[in-house]
Amino acid sequence: MDHTNHVRLTLSELTPEILEGATVYDYSDSKVGTVDHLHGSTAVIDAGGFLGIGAKAVAIPLSELDFMRDENGDVHAITARTKDQLEEMPEHTD
Repeated sequence: MDHTNHVRLTLSELTPEILEGATVYDYSDSKVGTVDHLHGSTAVIDAGGFLGIGAKAVAIPLSELDFMRDENGDVHAITARTKDQLEEMPEHTD
């Protein structure tokens, strides 16, 4: 996916209403998870699993995610972490 034409979200757009449900990709454009909810200045991401079954909730600082809208207006994020790295993180409970 070519992200060069996607519009980066502004700070005022980093709200639960906009970010929850956003797909998260790594730099190789592989889907690594989905934003479940925000917890303070972190995004809780459901990582791993298949079709939501067996997914593990992990917390990533919002500053480590690059949120943007694609040509259709859909919000997604890019992270430097791989799916394996996310699955190795401690599970987030809140």
